[in-house]
Amino acid sequence: MALAIDPSDSRDFRRFDPRSTAPVRRLAEQALSRTAGAPLVTGNRVRLLKDAAENYPAWLAAIAGARRGIFFENYIFENDAVGQRFADALAERARAGVLVRVIYDWVGGLGLASHKVLARVEQAGGEVRAFNPPAIGSPFGWMQRDHRKMLAVDGRVAHVSGLCVSARWEGDPALNVAPWRDTGIEIEGPAVADVEHAFAQVWAATGRPLPESAFTPVDTMARAGDVTLRVLANQPNYASLYRLDQLIATLATRTLWLTDAYYVGMPPYVQALRAAAADGVDVRLLVPGVSDVPAVSALSRAGYRTLLEAGIRVFEWNGPMLHAKTAVADGRWARVGSTNLNVVSWIGNYELDVAIEDADFAAQMETAYEEDLCNATEIVRLPRNRVRPAVAAPRVRRERRRLRGSASRAAAGALRIGNTVGAAITNHRVLGPAEAGITVLVALAVLLLVTVGVLWPLVVVAPLALLGLWIAVSLLVQAARLRHQGARESDGVARYETPRDRGEKSR
Repeated sequence: MALAIDPSDSRDFRRFDPRSTAPVRRLAEQALSRTAGAPLVTGNRVRLLKDAAENYPAWLAAIAGARRGIFFENYIFENDAVGQRFADALAERARAGVLVRVIYDWVGGLGLASHKVLARVEQAGGEVRAFNPPAIGSPFGWMQRDHRKMLAVDGRVAHVSGLCVSARWEGDPALNVAPWRDTGIEIEGPAVADVEHAFAQVWAATGRPLPESAFTPVDTMARAGDVTLRVLANQPNYASLYRLDQLIATLATRTLWLTDAYYVGMPPYVQALRAAAADGVDVRLLVPGVSDVPAVSALSRAGYRTLLEAGIRVFEWNGPMLHAKTAVADGRWARVGSTNLNVVSWIGNYELDVAIEDADFAAQMETAYEEDLCNATEIVRLPRNRVRPAVAAPRVRRERRRLRGSASRAAAGALRIGNTVGAAITNHRVLGPAEAGITVLVALAVLLLVTVGVLWPLVVVAPLALLGLWIAVSLLVQAARLRHQGARESDGVARYETPRDRGEKSR
């Protein structure tokens, strides 16, 4: 899958020319480009960063060195020691005249006082936006989330990772609490422009878009190295990364090693992994042994049997939380970013990943993966098609109630429950022992709802009536907006411009 590129090539080094490759490789390159919806970008330098101990100092150093502009986007920005450290660093740059723009997710920051800690950035002159807070005109719009984690500074350096801004990623040495295991990368070179434009996607989704002057011109970005990569800016309903993950599973010939924080295998992707294993590919999956979403660990195990039967090796991390989302295939291709292997990430969220086609970087990823397996327990099949889960250390078990991470608890839990209940009702797959508890809980919940409905019908009908009223009002509001927009366009006005808009245009 790696593509041979001559560093001395005088052509535009930023965009790879597929005509320079052999026919088979050209076909693979075409498939990858069309599937990912992102071109190859050459001339970059990429540095692998492990955990908060390596990522956070690099982020803060990049912020401190900012002279023109900072784009910072993260699902969680918690009001704790780490969040305050970053808010102070951003505020200092804003006071120095640097244009600072920050996006955090409204659901990710729920209960974490993100708006409070980031208020100091706004007070210093920066601009902060919350992604997709609840709106009367969109009853279910809140389900679309911004799960990206990125930082871009001056068009010079960018970071893409799975880490959020929270002390949980640092751990607490005083209490012997280990940090969360996570992975990020630092990018220098022309690909930083693609990271900037990925930020602009979400910024425009939250309000007035960025002016063209906010971006660094690509032709001013010098080559920083020889690494070739793609910036994968996944948007809701596009499923480009889902298709890419399936394609990589199809193209892998020797190895496919996956790490995921909230694995919920969709049947098509599971089949792709099983088919790869059947062809002799060494497929491995590393997941948390103890999750910050307690239900997910037990629920994910329900899908182990299908993987193990196909010869796929499954491992559970023994530390407090494994939050990384990475893949490495055939020692030539690697992916690092925010996307989990579940339908919420693949289809429902804004996500940001980087796919790197470089043998040296892939070798680093393989080494890191093997080191992680030293702190993991392999899951094995037992008689009667049962599996043996990893046994967490006592300290880890005590931390379960304290863990809280970047995945949506409601989304992850509802997804797994829906899969289990659907399988039980339609009999489209065989359920595992781990799913017995879910079916019992759902059955009891349904019985309770039926009982309440029979004895006190109004208790059930009233909420449904209110929800129906809310949906009807929101549809009418949207219809009115669309009609108003059509009337404006018919008058030749595409968008209302404020005096501030016109002033910026004149400048």
